[in-house]
Amino acid sequence: MTRRYAFRIVVFLLTVAASAEAQEGLTPYQVAMTRTVGEAVVSPDGDFIAYTVNVPADPFEANEAPRTELHLYRLADGMDRVLAGTEVNARNLQWVPRSDAVSYLARGEGDAATALFTVEAASGTVRRALAFETGIVEYAWHPDGRRVAFTANEPRRADSAMPYRPEVYEEGLTQRPVFVTRAFEDSRPMRIDVEGTAYALAWHPGDRLAVAVAPTPLVDDRYMRQTIKLYHATRGEYEGAVVHEGKLGPMAWSLDGERLAFIGSANVNDPQAGRLYVVDDDGGEPTEVLPGFEGHVTAFEWLDEDTIGYVAAVGVETVYAAIEEDGDAARTVIPPGAAAFNTVSANSGGDIVALVASTPAHPPELYVWTQDDRRPQRLTHSNPWLDGVALAPQRVVTYEARDGLELQGLLIEPLGGSDGPAPLLVVVHGGPESHYSNGWLTGYSSPGQMAAARGYAVFYPNYRGSTGRGVAFATLSQGDPAGAEFDDLIDGIDALIEAGVADSARVGVTGGSYGGYATGWLSTRYSDRIAAGVMFVGIADKISKVGTTDIPGEEFYVHARKRPWDDWPFFLERSPIYYAGQGRTPLLILHGKEDPRVNPGQSMELYRHLKLRGQAPVRLVLYPGEGHGNGRATARYDYSLRMLQWFDHYLLGEGGEPPAHEIDYGAPTPLENRP
Repeated sequence: MTRRYAFRIVVFLLTVAASAEAQEGLTPYQVAMTRTVGEAVVSPDGDFIAYTVNVPADPFEANEAPRTELHLYRLADGMDRVLAGTEVNARNLQWVPRSDAVSYLARGEGDAATALFTVEAASGTVRRALAFETGIVEYAWHPDGRRVAFTANEPRRADSAMPYRPEVYEEGLTQRPVFVTRAFEDSRPMRIDVEGTAYALAWHPGDRLAVAVAPTPLVDDRYMRQTIKLYHATRGEYEGAVVHEGKLGPMAWSLDGERLAFIGSANVNDPQAGRLYVVDDDGGEPTEVLPGFEGHVTAFEWLDEDTIGYVAAVGVETVYAAIEEDGDAARTVIPPGAAAFNTVSANSGGDIVALVASTPAHPPELYVWTQDDRRPQRLTHSNPWLDGVALAPQRVVTYEARDGLELQGLLIEPLGGSDGPAPLLVVVHGGPESHYSNGWLTGYSSPGQMAAARGYAVFYPNYRGSTGRGVAFATLSQGDPAGAEFDDLIDGIDALIEAGVADSARVGVTGGSYGGYATGWLSTRYSDRIAAGVMFVGIADKISKVGTTDIPGEEFYVHARKRPWDDWPFFLERSPIYYAGQGRTPLLILHGKEDPRVNPGQSMELYRHLKLRGQAPVRLVLYPGEGHGNGRATARYDYSLRMLQWFDHYLLGEGGEPPAHEIDYGAPTPLENRP
C-alpha cells in the first residue's frame, strides 16, 4: 500500500458528544424536518456567497415537496439573509458577470412557466431578466453580463378537439433547442437548432457556445448519448464538436477562451462521468488531465487561465485540489477527512471557495475555504436543534472480499454502545455507480442515526462497482449482476460478525433501486443469512426490467454488457424471483406507483411470487404520485416509520406474522427553533 492511499485503511472515529440534557438519538420526524443546504456560488469579488436551503414541509400538515429559500451570506461580517422570499424555489444560481447580482430560475407568483430572475446583493431588488412561453430549463450568461443563452422545450401542437386522446409511447417527443437573446429586453430570441435536445450550456468569452446535446429527450439518450457541439452564438452556425463517448458532466471555458474543460466518462462502458478533460476551443480530441486517477471528479472551476480547481471523491473521503490544465503543478488544497462535499465555487483568482459539505455530525451545510485555511470553515447551522440530539459514533471500516479485494464501508455504531453483538442493518446504495462518503448518512429511506438510536449497528458498504476508486474498480461488477458485487455484502456482514459488532441471527438489509435489487437478492438467494429486508423501488426480474425501464441502453452498456436475448437463462438466474422458492426472509416491499426507472411491476412480481409460495411474510406498499424515490413530505415520513416498524418487529421483537399495516404516526417531535 503506497503512502498516497494510506488514508484508505486508517480507521476514523467520530463521536458526537452530548450533554446530560441531550435527546437520545434522532427521530423519524426530526429527519423529516431536517433542512439542508443545496447550491452555493461565491461572487467574483469574494464578498458574498449566494446559497439555497431546502426546507421540508411538515408531514403532518402537507404532503408536499420541500421549498427552497435563496440566501445571501456576506463574508465580511457573517450577515445572512433570505434574498427573494420563501416561496421562490430558486435553482441554478449564477452570479451575473460585471454586476453585483445573482441570477436564478424560478416560477414567480402567477407565472405559468419557469423564468430567469436576478436579485441585487446590496439592495435585494428582484428583476425578471427573461421569460419564455414553455419555461427556461438551463441558461448561461455571456461574460458581458447582457446576453443570455438558454434552453426551452418547443411549444406543443394544439390538442385534438376529440374528448379523448391516447398517448403514443416514445413518439411525438418535444425537443429542446437553444435560444440566444438579451436580458431585460422584450425581444424575440434567436433559435439555434441543435438537432436534438440541449442540456448543459457554456458560453465562450467571444461568440462561441458549447452545448451538450442528446439526439432525443429520452432519459436513456441523456445518460448515454450526449455530445458536446460548438456553435456560433450570434449566427447560430455549427462550428465543430468534441470527440467523446459515454456519460457527460458539467463543462466550462477557460477564462481566455482557449480551452474547454468538462467531466466525462472514460468510454461508453464507464458507468460514471468522473474523468476531467480539456479540449481546444475548436473541439476535436480531448486530453485527460488526471490519467489513471483512482477517484472520481465531481465538480470543477477554472481558477485562472491555466488552473483548474476540482472536487474529487477518493474512497469514502473527498478532496479539493488544483492542477494546471496540462496536468502539471498538482496540489491538494483541502485534504481528505475535512468533510464530505461535492460542489465547488471559487471567486476570481481562486483564493475563496464556497462548498456544500456534510459530516457525520450534520447534514449538508455551507462552508468556505480561504487561502489562509487548511480546513474549510462551516458558515451555517440550518438545524440548531440538532445540537441537542445525541448522535452515535461513525467510523470507516475496511475488509477483504472472498477474492482478496479490499473494500471500504462506513459503520454507525449503536447509540450508547452495546453489551454484545448488535442487530445489524446493511444499507446498500443504488446505481451501483455511486458510493457512500464519510459524511451525513441519515435520510427518510436511510435508517442511519434513527436506527442507531434504537440499538442497531448500521453498515454502509461500498461494494465493487461503486464510484470513488477509479474506472477499473467501478467496472468490476459489469457483466456479473448479483454475483461478486453482492457477495461483497455478505463478506462485509461476516467481517462485522467476526469482529463482534453484529449478531449473526439479527441481520437486516435495505436499499433503493440497485440497492433494492440487492435487498431482494439477499432476501431470497441468501435468505438463510438475512432476518428481515426492506426493498425500495428495486429490481426483481432482470428480463422484464429491461423491457419496462426508461434506461435500457445504460443497462446494457454499463451494467449487464449483454442483452436478455443473448442469454435468457443468465438474466433469469440473476433475478430475485428465481429464488423466491427458497425465500424465508420477511420482506417489506415499497415502490412509487409512477416510477419510470424501475417499473412498479418489478415489486408486484416479487410480491406475487413470494405470496404464492407462502413461505415468507411479505407486504407491498405503493405510493401514488411518487416515482423513483419519494419526494413529498408525508410519503417520506410514512416510509421511515414503515421501515423501522418492520425491522423492529423482526430484529428486536418476536417476529412471526407481519405487524399491522396501519401506521401509528404519533405526534411531532418538538424541535427547538422550529420553522
